[in-house]
Amino acid sequence: MSSKHNSTDSTGNDKTSQILVRAISYPLSAVIIFANLFIITGIICNRKLHNTTNYFFLSLLLADIGMGIALPFISSLSLQHEVDFVSCLALYICPNFFFLSLLFNLVMVHYERYQCIIYPLHYRQKWVNRCFFLALASVWILPLCFASLPAFGWNDWKEYNESEVCSYKVVFQTAFVYLEVYGIVIPAILSIIYMTGKIMWVARRQLKIICKFHRAVKRDQPSEEERKMNLRYAKNLVSLTLIFIVFWVPYIVFIHVSLDAMRNGKDDPKKQIIFSSVGIGSMALIPLVLGIGNHQYTAPIQNIFYKLKDRCVKKKDTDIQL
Repeated sequence: MSSKHNSTDSTGNDKTSQILVRAISYPLSAVIIFANLFIITGIICNRKLHNTTNYFFLSLLLADIGMGIALPFISSLSLQHEVDFVSCLALYICPNFFFLSLLFNLVMVHYERYQCIIYPLHYRQKWVNRCFFLALASVWILPLCFASLPAFGWNDWKEYNESEVCSYKVVFQTAFVYLEVYGIVIPAILSIIYMTGKIMWVARRQLKIICKFHRAVKRDQPSEEERKMNLRYAKNLVSLTLIFIVFWVPYIVFIHVSLDAMRNGKDDPKKQIIFSSVGIGSMALIPLVLGIGNHQYTAPIQNIFYKLKDRCVKKKDTDIQL
């Protein structure tokens, strides 16, 4: 009697968890995929954007599309899956590869812009620009190599019976998880923060020099241009702070919640679904914020919409006149 009751409860919990996955991860996945396609179309349609910087950003958007596709699968990993060993590996390795490729592409985009701004006179001689294809290949090959390590024997499948339900415990060893989190993810986030902070510091220093020249000409009276530049810098600083709080902090919280659950052996499927969807989904939205914030990326699509709107208005006016 008790076994029937337990099976009924587990079935009910699985249904509730599946509803959570559909309600949270599916809409996020759709937004990520279609918004990335929107920005990619804008870059491809503008020939002026066909350069090294934007090729790196295109690679980032493609990785983000992969992350959007993988998001529902990541959210459902907390559910029980009775599959064979190969399918179990693929179920965990593929989403992990998409996540790592997104992270590596984010670091590369920030690093390329960092080199361009900090070393403008020597940028052409930097390896990122000279060895473009090598740099682009590294942000895909390195994540693939690391994510595939469990497929080459670094797993705990042998310690479990063949009837064991597929879970992260049989695919990822504890050492692998800690190496990925504290050896790759956290250093990558810190490097992005450092490069962004250094760029803002250089921008602030240049702004002070420009303001000094303005005041020398205007006899110590702040000019309108100086006010606009200071306001723009403040807006950028606030925007970057909000990006970190809104998009990076939820992911950092998700990491530590997952590690805590792994240490204590307390897996709450519903809790994991919510934290994974919100945490990873928020990180996957970062490329969209960076892309939509660049008017050059969205201008071609906006022009198409404006033309269609004008045609609709003209057609409507013609019908009214008739």
